Amino acid sequence: MSTAARRGPEVHFDVPGWWPEVFQGDARYRGAYGGRGSGKTMTFGQTAIMEALRLPLRFFCAREIQTSIRQSVHAELAAIIRDKGLEGTFRITDHRIANRHNGAEFIFGGLRHDPEGLKGLARADRAWIEEAEAVSEHSWQVLPATIRRPGSEIWLTWNPVSPDSATHQRFVKHPPSRACIRKVNFDENPWFPAELEQERLDDLRRDPDLYAHIWEGEFRTRSDAQVLAGKVRVEEFTPGAHWDGPYHGLDFGFAQDPTAGVRCWIADRRLWIEHEAVSVGLELDATAAFLAEHIPGIEDHVIRADSARPESISYLKRHGLPRVVAARKGPRSVEEGIAFLRSFDEIVVHPRCRETSREARLYSYKVDRVTGDVLPTLVDAHNHCIDAVRYAVEPAKRAQAQPRIRAL
Repeated sequence: MSTAARRGPEVHFDVPGWWPEVFQGDARYRGAYGGRGSGKTMTFGQTAIMEALRLPLRFFCAREIQTSIRQSVHAELAAIIRDKGLEGTFRITDHRIANRHNGAEFIFGGLRHDPEGLKGLARADRAWIEEAEAVSEHSWQVLPATIRRPGSEIWLTWNPVSPDSATHQRFVKHPPSRACIRKVNFDENPWFPAELEQERLDDLRRDPDLYAHIWEGEFRTRSDAQVLAGKVRVEEFTPGAHWDGPYHGLDFGFAQDPTAGVRCWIADRRLWIEHEAVSVGLELDATAAFLAEHIPGIEDHVIRADSARPESISYLKRHGLPRVVAARKGPRSVEEGIAFLRSFDEIVVHPRCRETSREARLYSYKVDRVTGDVLPTLVDAHNHCIDAVRYAVEPAKRAQAQPRIRAL
């Protein structure tokens, strides 16, 4: 994408694929949230410079609390100006950046305890709030009324921390009208650096819960309520010749619940989850082909499926999955299945199984709202791949439960 200043050089800016969803069209609020390496700050900074080249806009770049210019996006904007060879167009001082030709300017400040900053807001055409997760409800009540010039916009970028934050509640859970808000992560950043890629993979292997928060913009979920807490590791692997398996499981979808199929192995006191096939709204007549596409050779193996859907099992037997059978269930089959999964030293999930990894992090027990006590009741959510895994390894669970008879 290129833009030309009224005075000055023509400059080319590269923007990611999600840029039009946020910046094209009429909007009062424009925002992006997500994990590390997504290019949020760089993209918003480049867009701000694009606009400052064309129009005499006043940008107020703020955070909830800013005690030093080093805490602002001043350095990022200055780096973009230098990278694009625009030092002759913009004058950069320690506390301000201005277009020498059309009067566009960037000023910096905090929303809280900064009277001068609030004065700057009243004269702003654009308010860019970086690290918006920390912005208080009081600030969000004051800010829209302060940014009131015709055509003015409020921009916000942040890394999510809590679903209860004022920013999440106001812009994600209950977004205002004329809002273009988008979740973005590293996999949508075409300039994601190789150095960060190795860090990302290290974090994924070391701590999936922390990884999801840092790199995928998810909330922190580690707690005593997590069903598989401390058991899951994400790492690439190749099944060994001596491994038991493969075992295949299938959980049928309904409405917005996904159909989920898995392939897993058992070896070295570990459960290894190698492939998954997950789809919402998958028609039954498309299920066999979908599973075969994502789990190679599954049609040649026994597949244990949810026994609550015998008509679906019968259909699949006649349409591409001749060895699908009903998984055995009992009065406490879910609890016993979970106990069996937790009996492994580790559950290793291949990185390609992203939904399984996500469910392993989110599947949880209910928590009492008053006392905070973890209750012995499973939350019926984030469990479709986990259920498929339970069905897959059900014979191994039964074999483990069989009493051994000693030879006399």
